Amino acid sequence: MFAQQPKYDAEGSGAFIQLAEIQPIHDGLLNGLRFAVKDLMDVAGYKTSCGNPTWRDTHPAAAGNAVCVDQLLHSGAACIGKTVTDELAFGLDGENYFYGTPVNPGAPDRVPGGSSSGSASAVACGLADFALGTDTGGSVRIPAANCGIYGFRPTHGVISVAGVNPLAPTFDTVGVLAGTLPVLVKVASVLLGRWIDDEKEVGTIHILSDAFALSDDDVVLALDESLTRLKSSGVGTIKQTSLHDVDTSCTTGLKGWYETYLVLQWTEIWSCLGSWILDVKPPLGPRTMRNFELTRNVDRSLVPGAVCRRETYFELVKEFLGPNDLICIPTSAAPAPAKGTLTLDRTTGNYYPRVLSLTSIAGIGRLPQVTLPVADVGGIPVGISFLAAHGRDEFLLSAVQRIDSLGS
Repeated sequence: MFAQQPKYDAEGSGAFIQLAEIQPIHDGLLNGLRFAVKDLMDVAGYKTSCGNPTWRDTHPAAAGNAVCVDQLLHSGAACIGKTVTDELAFGLDGENYFYGTPVNPGAPDRVPGGSSSGSASAVACGLADFALGTDTGGSVRIPAANCGIYGFRPTHGVISVAGVNPLAPTFDTVGVLAGTLPVLVKVASVLLGRWIDDEKEVGTIHILSDAFALSDDDVVLALDESLTRLKSSGVGTIKQTSLHDVDTSCTTGLKGWYETYLVLQWTEIWSCLGSWILDVKPPLGPRTMRNFELTRNVDRSLVPGAVCRRETYFELVKEFLGPNDLICIPTSAAPAPAKGTLTLDRTTGNYYPRVLSLTSIAGIGRLPQVTLPVADVGGIPVGISFLAAHGRDEFLLSAVQRIDSLGS
């Protein structure tokens, strides 16, 4: 819906850390397509900066490609370069202190979203047919929605993360951003190792009321037309559902999911990256520095309880959601913020807590999710998302093809 013409070149987009023409290794399903790689992923012979110059300078060039990059090159796609990411992938805004903010061509005064900011920008600017990103807490889904393109986060663990720098391993995934849904589905089928058809019937589509209630009124209003088309389409049985229907003991809505996610994500981040931060003492952007202060100071005695809650939530969703059911939510609770307006502290204000509350559903449930670019708020793109049951990636990709066609 918001596919952009290439009015920005590679330099003007600010999307790339390094351009690199890497030709396909074999012919395949992706012949003729060009892709970009988030600079959290190894490309043989190139340094992986992870969005921080000191990380780049203290690590050697990659000995081989990340497995996901190899899959694409062996399927006929050509790589055009490595894209900007939030520092060490720790952010949702896309404003990198060292490498700048990639342009959001759909709303140039707004952030592109992160941490797969450059990947989203490269696709939205028309410079790449698709791009690889990583998604731990929304880092594919949020920039895709902000920039008006398609984004896919898979079931945790089904796409290899070998050769991808870890952030929070029990949430880390490799995802895809694309300008069109057919391209997204092709790329996903290569990474999943399975062909995606469009013949699967949809069961119940649960409109998650907690997610819509948490979102800005203008986001909910912007998505209303898409929901109205969906309700009259005959695709599945539409049902208004709350978290209380999933968990009858639930009294806090998504707050418990958000708090559980935060404890686990932050402790894992510090376990993965804290020793390098303390040993190297790298220069960090102010927001990244504050983020790492937060992770360092988390009360780690909270971890066992958070793990138990996560597994309880996971089992409840697994029991509730049928194999051909979907959950529908706004991708983000708010449109992309204006550049330079987000505070240093992620725990203050309401942007990060509300956005992460929505993205935590897939993270804690280990569910696949696709965001579709369906609307805008005052010219700023916003997305709608569909989630399927754990391991039902093929079904989800099949179902969203039918849903997306309703708007054509």
